[in-house]
Amino acid sequence: MTAPRTTSATHPVTIDAPEGVPFIDIVREFDAPVAALFRAHAEPDLVKQWLGPNGYEMDVEQWDFRSGGGYRYTHKDGKGGEYRFRGVFHVVRENDFAIQTFEYEGFPDVVAIESMTFTDLGGGRARLSIHSVYPTLEARDGMVASGMETGLVEGYARLDTVAAGL
Repeated sequence: MTAPRTTSATHPVTIDAPEGVPFIDIVREFDAPVAALFRAHAEPDLVKQWLGPNGYEMDVEQWDFRSGGGYRYTHKDGKGGEYRFRGVFHVVRENDFAIQTFEYEGFPDVVAIESMTFTDLGGGRARLSIHSVYPTLEARDGMVASGMETGLVEGYARLDTVAAGL
């Protein structure tokens, strides 16, 4: 993908996967303060309400959103499909920044390193910026082709509601 793709929503998700480099940049704004957006990423009961595509159930085995913590969860699609993910939170700075690994267990040995920046835009608004680096261009392209965009758009639409209620 050479140019960023932007979805059509009140606050679109911009996904940029430039040709020739194994990374993806994702940006989305929210009508909620940074503290609420961060909390919705930190607390597993809140994460379960928004992460992933519509219609999927999320079982959280582990969610420890702190420096040195980790996570493991399963998305169930209601048709018998199960998709397991895991990673480590290397750095977590409250209301500011996090670095994590991200691994879909269906593709072992492909681990992305992601940084998430939580930016206060003032007026009770915030921006989430994610930079994901994959081990190869092929791994990055596989993620883009996996339906990632649908999960992001649908999940962030639910995150709007979750964060606004905090």
